[in-house]
Amino acid sequence: MTDAPMTLERDGSLAVLTISSPPLNLFDRAMFDALRENVAALKADPPRGLLIRAEGDVVSAGVDVHEFDGLSIEQGASLWRDLLRVVQTVETLPCPVVFAAHGLTLTAAFELALGCDLIVAGRSAKFGLVETVVGLTPSMGGPQRLAERAGSGRARELVMTGELFGAETLERWNVVNRVWDDADVDAQARKLAQKLADGPTRAHDATKQIVRAWCNGGIDDADSVVPAVSGALFATEDLQNAVKGFLEKGPRHGTPAVGR
Repeated sequence: MTDAPMTLERDGSLAVLTISSPPLNLFDRAMFDALRENVAALKADPPRGLLIRAEGDVVSAGVDVHEFDGLSIEQGASLWRDLLRVVQTVETLPCPVVFAAHGLTLTAAFELALGCDLIVAGRSAKFGLVETVVGLTPSMGGPQRLAERAGSGRARELVMTGELFGAETLERWNVVNRVWDDADVDAQARKLAQKLADGPTRAHDATKQIVRAWCNGGIDDADSVVPAVSGALFATEDLQNAVKGFLEKGPRHGTPAVGR
């Protein structure tokens, strides 16, 4: 048993980062410190797949507003630089990252989710960037990552209105990838994350790099990185073993990936 607001466990190829500070899972100083520490550990020793989830009735009710009280311009800018680096580190981990939302997911937790590769949710889950209530705009990368997924108009709508949006609405907007019945979210998210973790990790990382290049500079930038990024895959055990298995046994060769 631990009193840590966030825990990191490893189960073979899969790492599971759990937000656990009931009842609201607020992002306060202790939570932000735990997030930095655990993300640094993941960067130093990447798993083959990562699932981010939460315990309790809500994923998170957002940031503890005490963290904003009395900050100067310089302190505020430093805070956002620091937290953006954390999200960027999650975003660039060389493995698939799945965020599972089973309930209310506000502000910092939602912005963390937007830095993940896939967001999955329960039907009753609701999401919101509600920083307007304290005169802020989301600054952990939320608006720009929402625009990447849903378009600039939807990003402005979600941020400026400060309203809550359901999982099925955000699935239609291409923000949420999959929606399941509430009771199934945890098991299904873990199953999906495990499937990705047991896949060709280096190929998944190549996919992430190509898509990121497209986000940064469009098709031309993506095309420019393909030869080096995808060419390197020919040196991996996963590609060599899978090609051999395909040639010997056909498309359903079942050759396990080793992540190398």
